[in-house]
Amino acid sequence: MKSVRVFAPASIANLGCGFDIMGLALDEVGDVLDMSISEGDGLSITNESGVPLPDDIEKNVITPVVRKFLELTGNKAQVNVVIKQKIYPGSGIGSSSASSAAAAFGMNELYGSPLSEEEVVVCAMEGENLASGGYHADNAAPAVMGGIVLIRGYEPLDIIKLPVPGDFYCAVVHPQLVVSTKEARSILPKNVPMHDAITQWGNVGGLVAGLYSGNIGLVGRAMKDAIAEPYRKGFIPGFDDLREKILSKGSLAMNIAGSGPSVFALANKRDIAHKAGDIFDEHFSSLGIDHQVYVVKVSNRGARLIAY
Repeated sequence: MKSVRVFAPASIANLGCGFDIMGLALDEVGDVLDMSISEGDGLSITNESGVPLPDDIEKNVITPVVRKFLELTGNKAQVNVVIKQKIYPGSGIGSSSASSAAAAFGMNELYGSPLSEEEVVVCAMEGENLASGGYHADNAAPAVMGGIVLIRGYEPLDIIKLPVPGDFYCAVVHPQLVVSTKEARSILPKNVPMHDAITQWGNVGGLVAGLYSGNIGLVGRAMKDAIAEPYRKGFIPGFDDLREKILSKGSLAMNIAGSGPSVFALANKRDIAHKAGDIFDEHFSSLGIDHQVYVVKVSNRGARLIAY
């Protein structure tokens, strides 16, 4: 029997303008899986995280990930997974991707890394499809690869890892408001006005240019969403007032994390990120909404082995 313990980080998708094509990995926060393989043909998943998850393994994102890996590599095994640490589902910081990325990376490690990093992302996307009904990599890719990623295309999958200039920090608040990815996608329009599309294209280009050039001001100006945010911000009480307060204290940008309800502020200094975290805490406390606040560095490290 072979066994590994794997960590995969939380992630933030979209980054404002990059709907379904951009995401970043967060430091410290994430999922931990113990995985082992032995002779046989089956899968068991045990949840020891304390976070409620489906008892039916067919509803767990780990299942299609493991099956995809075995299909791609032509292997057969009894795979046993124990979930030791879990991001709360519906948090908006890549709950399904962290488990999917950890499972894909762990399977690859157990078999001596037969798949490329991009193929590991392909496996992780199977979990995203189960969770949200679509094969998107804006959370899965940074959870596997770390850093900030751009998905240039899906047919075929083309992932570009972007530079992370200097020290970037994120303050993230997870209010106890469950917004499913499927629900958040269902309210979006099927057609986008040309004006909004042009605005979004300019912002995506500006964000990529800002990251490559190290132009922090450009990064902040570009992290604006003309497509999804106008429809999704209604899930988050007081969103516009909250953004005004956050930006007034020096953060580069504030956006919805993925499909929400989490919200993140990006800063290039730790103290500014902590100020944003305090504002998040005050805002949701004043509304009587239970919440968690994280202030963490943007991580260049993705899924990885950790010690038992």
